[in-house]
Amino acid sequence: MTQQVPSTEPELAGVRNFRDVGGLPTTDGRRVRPGRLFRSGHLASATAADAAFLASLGLHTIFDFRNAADLKLDGADVELPGVRHVNIPLTDPADGAEFWQMVRGGDLDQLRSLLADGRAATRMTDSYRAIIRERTAEHSRVLHSLAEDSTPALMHCAAGKDRAGLSIAVALLAVGVEPGAIEADYLKSNDPHRRYVVRRSDNSPSGTSTEVMDLLSPLFDARAEYLAAAFETIGKTWGSTDAYLTEGLGLAPETRERLRARLLD
Repeated sequence: MTQQVPSTEPELAGVRNFRDVGGLPTTDGRRVRPGRLFRSGHLASATAADAAFLASLGLHTIFDFRNAADLKLDGADVELPGVRHVNIPLTDPADGAEFWQMVRGGDLDQLRSLLADGRAATRMTDSYRAIIRERTAEHSRVLHSLAEDSTPALMHCAAGKDRAGLSIAVALLAVGVEPGAIEADYLKSNDPHRRYVVRRSDNSPSGTSTEVMDLLSPLFDARAEYLAAAFETIGKTWGSTDAYLTEGLGLAPETRERLRARLLD
């Protein structure tokens, strides 16, 4: 039996950006049921206390959207007894590998050439658009799984912001959550206690200077413009959210109803 989620959000020591999306409103006056759908950053650094808390949630499935490069960098998730772990990479390990090496190890001049003058933010919006256009099979798999037997579920990537953020957004769109509420939840990833800790190979004052961190900031921010780019791509590619769900993701009306039954009050 699924246990009740504590009313106060936990402060996990080794897991960033954890939260329950329960309570978000739908366009027809319903709400997402607490304790059914969670999101976070990776679980590789979870402490014993963190793991005990996560085990108390009664999770059925953890969806891990990291690729092989992420797993090499951060490590595998801690194992939770009786919880199914499903790895569905939403980005190719080779895609941008050189870019991310530069982010972590490049000097100031290299970072300026790579990220200045809006180039970092443009890269992020392009990534969001590409995931929506190109990862329909993966998102379809997640939603069909949720509709069948995979709740309560936790979705995560590395920071719990981009790949997990988009996957949560798609699931919430499928059950009719208001876009404004989806955006508000997405932007919570900017809260200081949730925010991803940027890793730099040069931890000296020059390697982590204000200018360096300002250049990197667009990559590690949750920005409304990024999510808006994803929603805009749905409209431009499929014409409407309903068409995206039915044609793009192959969700039949009965599947969406099962999703709503599993995720909504």
